[in-house]
Amino acid sequence: MSSRLGLRTWIEINKKNLFHNIDQFKSLLKKETKFGAVIKSNAYGHGLYTIANLVKDKVDWFFVDTFIEGLHLREAGIKNPILVLGYTLPIHFEAAALNNVSLTISQFEGLKHVVRMKNFPKIHLKFDTGMHRQGFYKEQLSSITSCIARVPSCIEGVYTHLASAKDFNYPHYTDKQLRIFGQITKEFSKEKYPGILYHAAASGGVIVSPESHFDLVRVGMGLYGYYPSAEIKDQMMTLAPKKITLRPILSWKTLVSEVKSVEAGEPIGYDLTEYLPQKTNIAILPIGYWHGYDRGLSSVGEVLVGGRRCRLLGRVSMDMITVGVGRARVGDEVVLLGSSGKEIILADEMARKIGTTPYEVLTRINPLIERIVVQ
Repeated sequence: MSSRLGLRTWIEINKKNLFHNIDQFKSLLKKETKFGAVIKSNAYGHGLYTIANLVKDKVDWFFVDTFIEGLHLREAGIKNPILVLGYTLPIHFEAAALNNVSLTISQFEGLKHVVRMKNFPKIHLKFDTGMHRQGFYKEQLSSITSCIARVPSCIEGVYTHLASAKDFNYPHYTDKQLRIFGQITKEFSKEKYPGILYHAAASGGVIVSPESHFDLVRVGMGLYGYYPSAEIKDQMMTLAPKKITLRPILSWKTLVSEVKSVEAGEPIGYDLTEYLPQKTNIAILPIGYWHGYDRGLSSVGEVLVGGRRCRLLGRVSMDMITVGVGRARVGDEVVLLGSSGKEIILADEMARKIGTTPYEVLTRINPLIERIVVQ
């Protein structure tokens, strides 16, 4: 495949698995609950345009982090409703209105700017019910409703974000947040604000807390085939009222660019951090930390060559890594993330080795690497 594509490294996106994951989450929802795909941060590393174009006919909403992401989607012909989850500079408010991109407003400076506009964007008010990041407090409700009294039609949605909806055994904090959110939604009746959407659940909430589904859900990590926490994955077979199976959709591949033999006792790579205990065949792979392959994987990461695990030797460089191999040839396909033969390397495994989460492993994959849809 590598010579046909003319690429040294590439990402494969499995369309069949992607559609499977969407159907799995939809099976947990009531028919009237809208399905939103979180494709912020380059679709968690999977490719903003690639994912948007694949699922645009299977989802109701798209969620992005910045207005610029939303604008690019509009310019690419995406018609679905789009909500910016992150902070938007007021300088972009007019363009958001012109391009029908909805904005999150979570502080009074932004809200006051919106209500002064002649052509205002549609907004979703975000409330802090316990996450303690973005959001108004419940105690600010009267000030908020007074502020928007002149232009109530600007309100398209009201939402919150759940801090710990990732464990069936500990629903208490989520229940507390949902109680607070319920008190907030009472102030935004659908008679006074027609068509308003309430939403709270991300992937974890969809799985763990059916009462958090409301009018719309925001599925991110689960869309890409990963459970939002190890607890949910472990408990899915025993505690979940309705079980779902998720299939990772991303494979990251490269090729062998050079093969050589190095004598016993010789060092490998920058800073001489590793010496070979015996004569070793090594393969050079043309990827490194610039591509998003974390430097923390030095001497501990593994890749798949011909269905066999091969360990990284020495430092991860900016554009190259070295692995110990049995037999390999220049041009052989190498799997960094994904499966080969009976072996599989997932983002969970890589994350454990460097002390982070699979979210970070995936989102840090360089967006310039070509994404190719398979199946």
